[in-house]
Amino acid sequence: MANPVGHDRDHRQRMQNFLAGIEGRAFRIAQFATRNRDDALELVQDAMMKLVQNYAQHAADEWNALFHSILQTRIRDWHRRQSVRNRFRTWFNWHEDEEVEDALEQSPADVSWDPAARLENDQFMQRLNRELGDLPYRQQQVFLLRVWEGMDIAQTAAVMQCSESSVKTHHARALQKLREQLEEFR
Repeated sequence: MANPVGHDRDHRQRMQNFLAGIEGRAFRIAQFATRNRDDALELVQDAMMKLVQNYAQHAADEWNALFHSILQTRIRDWHRRQSVRNRFRTWFNWHEDEEVEDALEQSPADVSWDPAARLENDQFMQRLNRELGDLPYRQQQVFLLRVWEGMDIAQTAAVMQCSESSVKTHHARALQKLREQLEEFR
């Protein structure tokens, strides 16, 4: 007879490992979407909690798509709230002095020992982060899900709740824009 307690413990450990493995990349996705470190952390934590609460018993191979779908929903909700909040600020002429954290502080350290290569890589990463941040929201998120998360077109469409042709269009436009803006680094 199988040990259900051991199985549950194994399943919980796999969930913890999954969350630990995805946390950094998810934070970067949320930070690009919000341009705010605290909001990004909150969105990722909320998405992780919802995954554990609602989908922990699903098969481990389903967690990635489920998590990103939850995260994208949270990001869309955040954008809607910001839109309403900004309308009120405009109406009442309110301005908050929000400190925007530099997304580059979260970049992994470069292990290259060659100073020239390191400088070029640092400049490229700064520019890439800036250009990614300047992409329209849908292009940015599709690019991050396809390139950083390695999702295929169908998975990305499911997560973004749009058609596969829309994913292809947004991805192509993001690639074109990034290639144009980063031409000097080719």
